[in-house]
Amino acid sequence: MKAIVCTNYGSPDVLKLQQIKKPIPKDNEVLIKIHATTVTSGDCRVRSFKSPLLYKIPMRLFLGIRRPRNPILGTELSGVIEAVGTGVKGFKNGDPIYAFTGMKFGGYAEYICLAADSTVTIKPTNTTHEEAASILFGGTTALYFLRKGKIQSGQKILIYGASGATGTSAVQLAKYFGAEVTGVCSTGNMELVKSLGADDVIDYTKEDWAASGKRYDIIFDAVGKTSKSKCKNVLLPDGVYVTVEGQGIAKVRLEDLIFLKELVEAGAVKSVIDSIYPFEQTPEAHRYVEKGHKKGNVVISVILLSKISEAL
Repeated sequence: MKAIVCTNYGSPDVLKLQQIKKPIPKDNEVLIKIHATTVTSGDCRVRSFKSPLLYKIPMRLFLGIRRPRNPILGTELSGVIEAVGTGVKGFKNGDPIYAFTGMKFGGYAEYICLAADSTVTIKPTNTTHEEAASILFGGTTALYFLRKGKIQSGQKILIYGASGATGTSAVQLAKYFGAEVTGVCSTGNMELVKSLGADDVIDYTKEDWAASGKRYDIIFDAVGKTSKSKCKNVLLPDGVYVTVEGQGIAKVRLEDLIFLKELVEAGAVKSVIDSIYPFEQTPEAHRYVEKGHKKGNVVISVILLSKISEAL
């Protein structure tokens, strides 16, 4: 099979399209033919090794000293089960699934084997594979930090970075939980954030949101670019500040995937896709994501390359 292999830490140029051995499922595993995956900010940080968290010795030992221990990046995917291990009961060939691999990676490939009891489940029925793949990273991250902030109905929440992968999910989920949502983004993304249900949108290029005089129960920094000290004057006395930077890695459970699937099928949450790149252009997708201006998610279509390979 073909895979995008991270040959070293560095620029997007270290990502190479290579032919590698197709995996064979163990007794408790399913073999998934991947149709779509994504490029997240986390993928870019791992590839470049430029996040402060990654410089810590335990994290470097976990990921790999000179290059990623698992050189096939990609944390979320959608596809179809092609084979099941002899001990697998919950899935069958042909099932359309979506899965979150987290720090195990593996999404940048034509095939992957995952344990049947891991974070893999049937994908939302009303989505394409590209849409399904783009729900998981942002959706599970937003869920984790909204719960960390103890979000409740009737609260006022400000979401900084409301137009990114995590931010677009956070806006929709916060509305689902009954909060009054203020999104902070740039001028070109204001209409998008409004369309996702935000009650108010602040253009940070024109207005200092931290000097607005408003007070919030929760401030969620969905991009890790502000600070608790900056938010101090706009938090209520018992308000909570949560951020994706420096407060741990979101813990993902199978129940979260099932919950997101139900919300998507009910129309309460939808995927937001900025652009879709063919598999062989994954390095270009990384370059685009690193610019920091994407709206929602950047998707990689793996199946397009598979179809070309089969034709040849």
